[in-house]
Amino acid sequence: MRHLYIQRYLITGLLTLVPLWLTWLVFKFIFTFLSHVGAPVVAGLFTGISAAFPGTAGWLNQEWFQSIIAFVATVVAFYVVGFATTRVFGQRLLDAFENVISRIPMVHTIYGGAKKLMTMLSTKPAGTQRVVLIDFPSPELKSIGFVTRVFADSAGREMAAVYVPTTPNPTGGYLEIVPMTKLVATDWSMDQAMAFILSGGAVGPDKLPDGAHPEAAKPLGQ
Repeated sequence: MRHLYIQRYLITGLLTLVPLWLTWLVFKFIFTFLSHVGAPVVAGLFTGISAAFPGTAGWLNQEWFQSIIAFVATVVAFYVVGFATTRVFGQRLLDAFENVISRIPMVHTIYGGAKKLMTMLSTKPAGTQRVVLIDFPSPELKSIGFVTRVFADSAGREMAAVYVPTTPNPTGGYLEIVPMTKLVATDWSMDQAMAFILSGGAVGPDKLPDGAHPEAAKPLGQ
């Protein structure tokens, strides 16, 4: 009888801690990413301050302190950039920057592709469902994918480029070329799909598509 109580408590503890663990993983990834973005600037700034005021070197050179300041500085910078680009002056600066980028062959390709992907993920498509299910990594299994574009192969069949994110870090994933007839449509929004992925499937709609109605073969944007 005692072992039943032990098993119940272990399962209860597991169910309690797993959501906290997943939340920590996501937060840790975001914090690490943002702190690394601003780390070089903060490290250089702190080096200058330490040289001018030697008494501050002890705590300014602490890695945890630099990470927190870099995280905050990056978030503030994102906000400032987002605010500026919604204004005429900021938009002109962005256009000037993109004109410079367009003159650098490889950089232009990477920047243009990344910008199109971000625009695609942040806008609702017309004429097709963005969130789909595909047979991946085997025909017996399903994975959530985001349709990024539709095109034709050499035989004239309509194919879809589908980005399949990983859990719990959706920035890593796979690019699959899938026939349109193999896509299973969903009525999920991007927010619902991302919540499902980040939570390891714990958060999401209660019912999945039955797979009986494949995605209509219609290109994005039409």
